[in-house]
Amino acid sequence: MKPDPPSTPEPGGPELELGWRAREVEQELPELRLVVARARVGRSGSVTAGSPAGIEGRLQELSNRFRGARAVGIRREPVPAAYRVFFRQIGLDPDVVHTPIEAAALERMLRGGFLSGGLLEDVLLIALVDTGVPVWAFDGEAVDGPLGIRPSSEGEPLGRSAGASRLPAGRLVVADASAALAVLFDAPAPGHEAGAGTRRLTLFAVQVAGVPSLYVEEALWTCCAALEQR
Repeated sequence: MKPDPPSTPEPGGPELELGWRAREVEQELPELRLVVARARVGRSGSVTAGSPAGIEGRLQELSNRFRGARAVGIRREPVPAAYRVFFRQIGLDPDVVHTPIEAAALERMLRGGFLSGGLLEDVLLIALVDTGVPVWAFDGEAVDGPLGIRPSSEGEPLGRSAGASRLPAGRLVVADASAALAVLFDAPAPGHEAGAGTRRLTLFAVQVAGVPSLYVEEALWTCCAALEQR
């Protein structure tokens, strides 16, 4: 069963902004977009602590809907298929390096369901499964200026933490004004991920050719609404 198309985000939802792109990215990948939203954590507890009952219930509902046939056929749905095409375009084999939605489908089959991993992880997973669009989150205090996409420089550090790993030249990264913060489609660099004390989040989704903007907006709106709820 294919997922229902996303609803139109409600008025008063988060303000979304387009990230910047390096000139070579604009020229070579003109339909690649970084869409950014910001959220303040509404609950008093940590975003890495357990989810409230409503979030865990939503995960269970999605687990029940996302069974074998859907998991096996997910790559043929339009949005997941668009990410597979983009992976090949940037030199990744999606049968080896799984797209985010296919990785989630595989985990669901191996673990017997979508298991809770804490509030933020659960919210990002729900948005991904609902829309097919992956969303990531940085600690808002660890971001220096607007986010964008650019190629890495030879040997530059991934993140600003001591002992940060070094990048090869030409890797597509999500960066702020002064550092690469994540390899595209990968987790935030150490020191930039949300932690127990995080109260402000900078969320971003990656949009590629063939993915409607409505799906991207819905994924980010879902995350912000759940995280800001008191």
